[in-house]
Amino acid sequence: MQTIVTEAEEKRYAELQRIALDFARNGETESLVEMIHHGLPVNLVDAKGNSLVMLASYNGNVETTRALLQSGADADCRNDRGQTPLGGAAFKGYGEIVTLLLEHNADIDADNGGGMTPLMFAAMFGRTKVVELLKRQGASLKRRNCMGISGRWMVRLSRFFSWPFRHHSPKHISKS
Repeated sequence: MQTIVTEAEEKRYAELQRIALDFARNGETESLVEMIHHGLPVNLVDAKGNSLVMLASYNGNVETTRALLQSGADADCRNDRGQTPLGGAAFKGYGEIVTLLLEHNADIDADNGGGMTPLMFAAMFGRTKVVELLKRQGASLKRRNCMGISGRWMVRLSRFFSWPFRHHSPKHISKS
C-alpha cells in the first residue's frame, strides 16, 4: 500500500523541520526533545548537512547537546563540509560540550577538512583549555594536516603567537 502525502502536509513537515533546527540552534531543549519523542529524526540535518547535534554544540547549548546525544544522535555526523560536532565545539572552545561528545564516542582525531583535527582547530584559535582537555583524552599530536603540520607543532605555534597577548595589556601593543 502506497502512502500519499499532500503538498500541504509536505510543507508543514518542512516547517516543523525548520523549527526543530532553530530549537537546536537556540537551545530550546524541552521543545526539541518533545518533537523527537513524537517521531522527528534525531539525526535531522539542514540544507548544509548540519545535524541537530552540530547546531546545538556549535552554538554552545550544553543541555540540548546532552539531550540529543542521550536520544541517540550521532556524535560524529558530518556536515557537507566534512566538519564534525567535536571539531566545531573545539573551534569555539566549548570544553563541556567537547567532553560530552567524547563521552558519546566522538572521533577525537576526526579529519574535519584538510587533515585538521579538533585539537588542531582548538590550537589554531587559542582554545588552550580545550587543547589540554583533548590531549588528556588521547588526541594525537602526531597527526598532520594537508600542509604537513602536526598537531604538536600547531600547539607549539599557538602558544608562541599568543604569548605577547597573555603577558602585555592591550595598551602596550602598538598599531602599525
